Amino acid sequence: MSVWDQVVGQPAAVAELRAAAERGARVRFSDELDDGTSGRGAGMTHSWLFTGPPGSGRSVAARAFAAALECPDQGCGECTACRTVMAGTHADVREIVPEGLSISVKEVRTTIDVAARRPTTARWQIVIVEDADRLTEQASNALLKSVEEPAERTVFLLCCPSEHPDDISVTIRSRCRAVRLRTPAPEAIAAVLVERDGIPEAEATWAASVCGGHIGRARRLARVPEAREERDAVLALPRALRSPADAFAASDAMVGAAEAEAAALAASRDEAEREELATSMGAGGTGKGTAQAQRSARAAEKDLEKKQRSRLTRTKRDALDRALVELAGYYRDVLVRGVGASVTSTHPDRATEIGNAARDNTPESSLRRLEAILACREALAANVKPEIAIDALVTSLRAG
Repeated sequence: MSVWDQVVGQPAAVAELRAAAERGARVRFSDELDDGTSGRGAGMTHSWLFTGPPGSGRSVAARAFAAALECPDQGCGECTACRTVMAGTHADVREIVPEGLSISVKEVRTTIDVAARRPTTARWQIVIVEDADRLTEQASNALLKSVEEPAERTVFLLCCPSEHPDDISVTIRSRCRAVRLRTPAPEAIAAVLVERDGIPEAEATWAASVCGGHIGRARRLARVPEAREERDAVLALPRALRSPADAFAASDAMVGAAEAEAAALAASRDEAEREELATSMGAGGTGKGTAQAQRSARAAEKDLEKKQRSRLTRTKRDALDRALVELAGYYRDVLVRGVGASVTSTHPDRATEIGNAARDNTPESSLRRLEAILACREALAANVKPEIAIDALVTSLRAG
């Protein structure tokens, strides 16, 4: 299976990237030429920006492109280069994946210093930056210097939701070639779930229809009963608004579910990281130098704890944001039903309930509720305490 088969529902982007990979395979480098001329400008773009809504497969497309650049056959999917790039273990492909709330300047500088060197096993040194919208200002400035003047054999692949200045700086955007991805069609998502994941057709079709175009979300809904329960709990909130006690109980349940999900994801990983750190620092050792090693170990433990707390905060915030997106989809359906628009429903399995809500509410009230959900997402992004942000949202939803 070609690496391009993993990029779902993006035929235009895949065609563009395949053509670019073929040009990249023909690039000659200055140190390979007898006359000393440079290979720069021979048809290869060194900085790329992958944009698209959540779930469109930005990082998957970037990783497939990286594999195609390193593969002798431009993405066969079978060679060592393709397998290691897609697995995240290729020696010349580095990924910056934010585990906390942001990407630090230290992390960026460390990666680009290594990426500026000659490749060790392949033609290119490639840096993939997932969620480039999480770059701090200092990190963005550090990355800009390399994007402006990359080493001859270095390629940068940046991924973020959009080209808006809130997501990526104008200066970085202007120096990248844009690859714009779209929301995959439900039919394409369902086909992937059936053919690649072995999910029964009925379950795959349902999950694809309610996932909002997010392939990972569809896979989780189809496979994980808890994910379906969480979705049901979120979509129960509109019905609970009639009673203040029920409404605030539902908001508490949303926050509690996010905390539980974040804690479950963190538990096993955090413990494994602590054990790995203890082993690397020589836990249980004796003899000369032990005291110094223990001091270094304590400092490393503090750094790890800080990283894990940041990651836990981000995981909890992301879980809440997913819940708010589900809720926004509900009121979006109510709004479009209220104005008689013929568009695809976000929650087609709630058609009867949404139809009743559209009759009981005006389009103006639905729009106000959508704006309240957006305000809540912005409050969470600004580090407002989740309990306060969600309670404020429930108050606004009840006011209509």
